[in-house]
Amino acid sequence: MRKIHQNINIANTLKGEFYNSRHIFLESIEKIFANNWHLVTDINSVSNEKNAFPFMYMEKLLPEPLLLFKNKDLKCFSNVCTHRGNILIDKPCFIKKYITCNYHGKKFDTEGKFKYMPKCEGMINFPSPEDNLKQIPVEKWRQFIFTSLNPKIKFDQLIQEMDDRIGWMPIEDFKYREDLSKKYQVSANWALYCDNYLEGFHIPFVHEGLNSVLDFNNYDVEIFKYSNLQIGIASDNDICFDIPKESIDYGKKIAAYYFWVFPNMMFNFYPWGLSLNLVNPISINKTEIIFKSYVWDESKLNVGAGADLDKVELEDEEIVERVQIGTRSRFYKHGRFSPTMEKGVHHFHTLISNAMNFK
Repeated sequence: MRKIHQNINIANTLKGEFYNSRHIFLESIEKIFANNWHLVTDINSVSNEKNAFPFMYMEKLLPEPLLLFKNKDLKCFSNVCTHRGNILIDKPCFIKKYITCNYHGKKFDTEGKFKYMPKCEGMINFPSPEDNLKQIPVEKWRQFIFTSLNPKIKFDQLIQEMDDRIGWMPIEDFKYREDLSKKYQVSANWALYCDNYLEGFHIPFVHEGLNSVLDFNNYDVEIFKYSNLQIGIASDNDICFDIPKESIDYGKKIAAYYFWVFPNMMFNFYPWGLSLNLVNPISINKTEIIFKSYVWDESKLNVGAGADLDKVELEDEEIVERVQIGTRSRFYKHGRFSPTMEKGVHHFHTLISNAMNFK
């Protein structure tokens, strides 16, 4: 496929083929998702009571068994025994000294180093570094934990602009609310779902309720290296943030900060807290959307731009599924970008283009 032009005024969008080719889809999983950071969980999953947290990295398409472990420091290891490949830990638990394989008794310490294996007398060149558990990169931002199988981007480059902009919020104190969290499945390619998120162009046409609480004419997008920010300005007297004087946004009537972080993470900050959305590919035209709610001020729930998130989601899913069908048309090749309204989509497409090494 052809590389996306850096100049939005002459660039074409990704071709319809990108959203419908099985070959391109599988290639994108390796080149985009295996090589970038993935949000795993929050810090509450590894505590003094349960310091080991097993998980699958992108369970649907990159099911790599991994293990978060918190002793003095936070670490991430392969959750696979280096003897015969048994899964070491099945559920969150507390480990004081050793990780012991329940297949043949091989032991590892809490630094992932080999410690002991029965009946190994006579083995030559044993133990070797290959007998240790592979350590995987892991990073924490506020209360959230991220990892990557093979990161091509430094984590600070990914998250710094968001932290600089909204770091005044006590994000580490936001409380996870399972009752306000949901999972959705949309019949569309993961990138089409992101395309839709990354522009406010469609809001007046698709989201009547949301449009009534946002000032569409002042909807703004800011582009960073590996993320971008859409700012929702409150209309009239609708609820907005009480922004501190040290913020560059002081004095603005901001109803929502919509941060998108490459490739599939959406941090939606409202006066009530954070709606964290993870866009996980399942197949070419199936995507799982995970909504996790972290509440800051419960009194501000269900008002303003952060209200009716389920209604907005279903409206988005309906339009994106229609677009998925349309991109399969033999008469659709690609589109053009609105220079004022689709800067975020163009940025996303250029990042995909670079990650996929399009020429």
